[in-house]
Amino acid sequence: MNYTEILSNFKNKKILIVGDIILDHYIWGSVDRISPEAPVPVVMVNRENYLLGGSGNVANNIVSLGAKASVAGIIGKDHKGKHLFDLLKSTGIETEGVIETDRPTTEKTRVIAHSQQVVRVDRENSLKINEKDYKKLAYFIRENIKKFDAVIISDYRKGIITERLVKHINRYAKKYNKFVSVDPKAGNFQCYRGVSLVTPNKKEAADGSGIHISDKKALIEAGGKLLSKLRCKSVLITLGKEGMSLFGKDDIHHIPTVARHVFDVTGAGDTVISAFTLAYISGATMLQSAEISNHAAGIVVGEVGTAATTADEILTSIIKTAVKHPAPGDTKCLPGEE
Repeated sequence: MNYTEILSNFKNKKILIVGDIILDHYIWGSVDRISPEAPVPVVMVNRENYLLGGSGNVANNIVSLGAKASVAGIIGKDHKGKHLFDLLKSTGIETEGVIETDRPTTEKTRVIAHSQQVVRVDRENSLKINEKDYKKLAYFIRENIKKFDAVIISDYRKGIITERLVKHINRYAKKYNKFVSVDPKAGNFQCYRGVSLVTPNKKEAADGSGIHISDKKALIEAGGKLLSKLRCKSVLITLGKEGMSLFGKDDIHHIPTVARHVFDVTGAGDTVISAFTLAYISGATMLQSAEISNHAAGIVVGEVGTAATTADEILTSIIKTAVKHPAPGDTKCLPGEE
């Protein structure tokens, strides 16, 4: 199937995102002096805004790509939780799986001056959720997973994703033949056994495999170990400016980055897993899915702050790259359409 057909299929898909829902708070300003009280910049605030973070940003990416998204997770019974809930609804994301709890809503505040992040302030309770909330979440997943084309687990280690919950998801995903992908977090790799795909960055892959990734040989060793350890179909390791590497049972593919400018990598992992998952369930091969997610990431890192892209923008990026770097002996085909 060619890229145009794959991307056009996005609109027919519906994804369940399970994980840590975060409120991203941005304070934008400028700096022209240092504080007399301490050697720190004084930020003159020009504006501030709130965006969906964590699994909320994954859902936002899914919607931006033209598909439907539903989130399952927790928010606090506070004004931040209400703001987060309103953001989800206004973006067109289904919220039936969102559970209100007594713990505070997770919020990340980033202060940005002249397109550079000055400081980040986190407000959170990252302890494991209680049994009552777990049962509510597990019940929603069990009763609704058959309605979705795939499940994305978005783990930010804020207390939602546990080995118990992943086993629960895998059990019903296997029953209904659903693709399960995980955006992992360092220190939590023991939870992800049996999923379809994990998408760690280089640091997370090193943590999960126990191998220091200093060169290509170590990278290949780490990818292979993760495949074996987690018993998954594929591992996609994102490598920043070096692109990404896709590991399957019988092959390895190294994919160079297509990013022209990198201003902010915030949320890039959310974009990668969203685009890859949507592409795969829309008829793409694993390699095509990785290439699509690579183009998606290349677009969003060119923006400051949490960003998302569209299927049309991805197709444009693919076409531009194909024209600039055509396959040997063939300038008419898009990648994946040979």
